[in-house]
Amino acid sequence: MTAPKDRKEAYRQLRERQAKERVRAREGMMRGEERYLPARDQGPVRKFARDWVDSRRLVSQYFLPFMVVVLLITWIPFPDQDFRTAVNIAVVTIGWPIMMVGVVLASVWVAWRVKKLAAEKFPGENVRGVGFYAAMRGLQIRKLRFPPPTVLPGGKPVPPKK
Repeated sequence: MTAPKDRKEAYRQLRERQAKERVRAREGMMRGEERYLPARDQGPVRKFARDWVDSRRLVSQYFLPFMVVVLLITWIPFPDQDFRTAVNIAVVTIGWPIMMVGVVLASVWVAWRVKKLAAEKFPGENVRGVGFYAAMRGLQIRKLRFPPPTVLPGGKPVPPKK
């Protein structure tokens, strides 16, 4: 690397180095490398919580797709007004509360279970907040989770991309 001739050249070189570092950090985060992860995702306890949630199919991970279906159903212009009213009542008074109760119960169970298992597996580590972390990860659609899952449902490792 040569020394910059003037201030503009120095700034250009600095921006190029920063851009390369950002690309390297983003690739490292997407691979799940510990040093590139944000502070909230670092540590063996958080890794355990991520893997525990990712290795299961939870009711709460279907919450967002369910909400899209509810929105679509309520927007469909049914020709019969009585049928439309019946569908809206069924969705709003039956489907929505059942899904909300399921999500709340699943989140509480995940938070309790992960915190208990993490405290047993990592006796000297701080497990504060790990239950909430796991419950929030369980609410996310699997393909949109960050860092990306490293295990498939059932506990098998994710196969490498070709």
